[in-house]
Amino acid sequence: MKYNFSDDFLIKEKSKFGIKKHKTSYKGKINKEEAKQLLETEKEKLRLLQEKLYADGSQSLLIILQAMDAAGKDSLIEHVFGGVNPQGCEVTSFKSPSSKEYSHDFIWRHYLSLPAKGKIGIFNRSHYESVLVCKVHPEYNLSEKTWTDVKQFDKKFWENRFESIRNFEKHLANNGTKIIKIFLNVSKEEQKERFLDRINEEDKNWKFAEGDITERGFWDDYQKAYEQAIKETSTDSAPWYVIPADQKWFSRVAAIQIIIDKLEEMDLKFPELSDKQNKGLAESKARLENEK
Repeated sequence: MKYNFSDDFLIKEKSKFGIKKHKTSYKGKINKEEAKQLLETEKEKLRLLQEKLYADGSQSLLIILQAMDAAGKDSLIEHVFGGVNPQGCEVTSFKSPSSKEYSHDFIWRHYLSLPAKGKIGIFNRSHYESVLVCKVHPEYNLSEKTWTDVKQFDKKFWENRFESIRNFEKHLANNGTKIIKIFLNVSKEEQKERFLDRINEEDKNWKFAEGDITERGFWDDYQKAYEQAIKETSTDSAPWYVIPADQKWFSRVAAIQIIIDKLEEMDLKFPELSDKQNKGLAESKARLENEK
């Protein structure tokens, strides 16, 4: 393969991850036109691998997408998975928890949306919101009703959250669910331009939310929260990939190659028919061909 981006953006377990060391803009050899052509080729490869995943039926793939607002999660899902059979792929976009969801532990609702064996599940935001937005706004945790004061959200509290996430993902990995976690690393300057596009272009107005501007004011806090979350939870069985996201055309082709590599690692196989089944096929073929 002329280009392969999987290793370039992998955050290895126990590595000294620093978010500022990872570029938001791609400066490599591939250009936009090459990337678009490569994406189409890779989409066909992904379609065939998804079909094999479904036929094999022994494993599932969970893709977790996290990013700052306007980093391109929705468009990445659209452009990368546009050719995949919708019966074998499901996207779940997690919003603020409901009162029912708050009555359970913070991972409960994510269990309910996990992909069945043979399928691909995509989490657009995920259980990581509990160590990202809830880290920046710790008062949100009070809605779980287990705690009564933000002072209770100390270092030990967050260590326990990260441990719960690692254990959850390890359990999934041990039971046939492969996990890819992608952080689309967009710059503050590019986010500003995309917000302005949403305001200035009428057909994009619906994408704009005033609350996004409020959250933009916590940019540095979010960067620290992402850095810690990625550092604490990137493991061999559930690795993080930090992809430059200032150019959407690049983040899409990088993401699809990471996904394809993971599917190829699964060593998927179409089921082999027994002698009895092969005999049945031959008999059915003969009956059909001899129909009058």
